[in-house]
Amino acid sequence: MMNLKVPLGYKSNLNLLQTQYWIKEIKDFFQQSLAKNLNLVRVSAPMFVKQSTGINDYLSGIEKPVSFEMEEENGINSLVEIVHSLAKWKRYALEKYNIPKYSGIYTDMNAIRSFEVLDNTHSVYVDQWDWEKVIDESDVNEEYLKETVRNIFNTFKELEEHLASRIYDYKRLLPDNIFFITAQQLEYLYPELTPEKREREIAKDKKAVFLMKIGDTLESGIKHGDRSPDYDDWDLNGDILIWNPILDDVLELSSMGIRVSPSKLVSQLEKSNTMDRVNLEYHSKLINNELPQTIGGGIGQSRICMLFLQKAHIGEVQSSIWPEEMVNRCEDNNIILL
Repeated sequence: MMNLKVPLGYKSNLNLLQTQYWIKEIKDFFQQSLAKNLNLVRVSAPMFVKQSTGINDYLSGIEKPVSFEMEEENGINSLVEIVHSLAKWKRYALEKYNIPKYSGIYTDMNAIRSFEVLDNTHSVYVDQWDWEKVIDESDVNEEYLKETVRNIFNTFKELEEHLASRIYDYKRLLPDNIFFITAQQLEYLYPELTPEKREREIAKDKKAVFLMKIGDTLESGIKHGDRSPDYDDWDLNGDILIWNPILDDVLELSSMGIRVSPSKLVSQLEKSNTMDRVNLEYHSKLINNELPQTIGGGIGQSRICMLFLQKAHIGEVQSSIWPEEMVNRCEDNNIILL
């Protein structure tokens, strides 16, 4: 399946080679600023993990990872999965590397999500900065989450100012501050709309939004969105949403949150009927208090490039595979895919 929106009269100001130059400029600048603002050091990370560890991100629980078998010395094959994200691996890595409190790591995460419905902002190839930071148990609260979100938003602002100083007549997109709202408050505002349309309305109004508390059931009996039960605390998580004028729509740049405590992990596993995970390696270590308390998230690399270069399609800033019909429609409408 695919969906494609073609902005009326669209034509990028950058050719292919110029686009490649600015992709590197954006990625280099942003990751350096992010590392400085959040006190992070870059590390290498796996592209695939053994299924038996429970380290892979199960997303909403229904998405099937791309997998293959690896032969072990005992002749029994292990099932290996290409990561969906590194949400759980990072917490494990912080413990392994003995990262001190209020320091953290970030890495380039590359994933394949073969189940994605392809459109202007979704690809089967996912590239993001996955980051994770050790915090104190006293920081497990909404204010610490908001403070971290503001630091990340300020990093976006620094990137925007950097591009404005380098690109003639650059059009800034971001407001001065990011707006905070919970999924329940958003439902109160727009009870007649779907969760997706609520996000569009609030982003159009506020331009930059952190939508909090995603994963649990709302008063209406529905969820704003599905979240894996075994990394984010559903009361202390959220998405950074930015209004994207080129597509006249909301664009999610980041999903993040304070991570589950052992008791919150068990509670969310029970709510989501996934208690079968408790004996997996990752979950056992967490329940036994062998992993640090952390905050972390993922920030889309191609989505940032797409937004700040004002491209109409994520394929203009990343090399991926697209249906032939989409490729042809893009060519006919000045959308030049890499």
